[in-house]
Amino acid sequence: MLGKFNYFVQDLETYIMFRIKETVAKITPELKAKNRAPISLAMGAPTLKPPKYVVEALKSALDEDGVHLYSTPRGEKFFLDAVAQRMKNRFNVEINPVDEIFSLIGSKEGIANLLRALINPEKEDSQKDIIMIPDPGYASYKEFIKVSGGLAYSVELNAENDYMPDMEKVLAKLENQGLDPKKVKALIINYPNNPLGATATKEYLASVVEFCKKHNILLISDAAYSELYFKPELKPISIFEIEGAKDISVEFYSFSKPYAMTGWRLGWICGNKDVVKMFGRMKSTIDNGIFKAMQKAAAEILNSKEGEDYIAYANSEYKKRQDILVKGLKELGWKGFNVPDTTFYLWLPIPPRYKTSLEFTNDLMHKSGVVAVPGEAFGKYGEGFFRVSIVCSESELYEIIRRMKEDGFTFE
Repeated sequence: MLGKFNYFVQDLETYIMFRIKETVAKITPELKAKNRAPISLAMGAPTLKPPKYVVEALKSALDEDGVHLYSTPRGEKFFLDAVAQRMKNRFNVEINPVDEIFSLIGSKEGIANLLRALINPEKEDSQKDIIMIPDPGYASYKEFIKVSGGLAYSVELNAENDYMPDMEKVLAKLENQGLDPKKVKALIINYPNNPLGATATKEYLASVVEFCKKHNILLISDAAYSELYFKPELKPISIFEIEGAKDISVEFYSFSKPYAMTGWRLGWICGNKDVVKMFGRMKSTIDNGIFKAMQKAAAEILNSKEGEDYIAYANSEYKKRQDILVKGLKELGWKGFNVPDTTFYLWLPIPPRYKTSLEFTNDLMHKSGVVAVPGEAFGKYGEGFFRVSIVCSESELYEIIRRMKEDGFTFE
């Protein structure tokens, strides 16, 4: 029966986080037997509880008349209005709730469906529509594009280009490799970046907008981590703070990271009304919208004092945990890494005695029960590094450092 599926799906890989989970489940009894029960630094998901305010708002909404009926794929008016107000309050940008916002069952679903709507599927690489993606970058981008019949083209992010590559040089490189620049449909940017924690300057974002306008490329900004920052003066910005960005851009937001609402599956796309319209046309054939009670609770938290207080609290917790892990890693001799001012990730070089990132993370997992993600999962330019999330408890972080010291996991 497997042959019944199209060749794009047949060639698809299981998401790296699920593969890691499966491996951990298999070896857990063995690890527990040697007092190394698994501690995960792998999944990029908050472990804090969501704001009590949003939970109570959900409970209250459950008793409202009509709340259990179908919603609309675009989103209820109160939700769209709250999103527009949030974009004004947070970024001082005007987004029309009538035709420039659409609700999402999480930003992951939204990005996947937008790419599906953009790409004309082809089997041969030379004929495929091209989507440029950050590398290292979110592991699912490439798979979204692959399953839609497109070609993912890596845009290298590294310390040498300060994680802000010259896009004209990238396009020239693409052409020199025999690909057609006119096949480039979109560029995905992700600042703050997963897995690097890197951010971009306003000047750089302006240059990216100019590049996309010049070459008629849709700019897709994934802003899932826009509320995870440790210095107020470095607060991430929206692409729409760049003049004229709405002409060529859409931006994705999620409730998962800022409010620890990962299981709720809520988000939104906003920006260019023509793109939002075409996206919505496809979405209306796929789902009937988000449960109204969740939309009501989400609308309540977006512009509330309680929501702002929670973001500040969560960021202070992540900063404390980052400090613990960074201090411990430096005691183990780790060097050559940046300590980001955003996200809850650290991007670290593997010890030089290891040949690959997978070899190192497997050794760390099987010997010490410490679960990290190999850099190769984030693209071809991720090899030689690994990613850790700092979302587990402080006591677990201290235990991780203790185990690594005891088990000989030093950098040199």
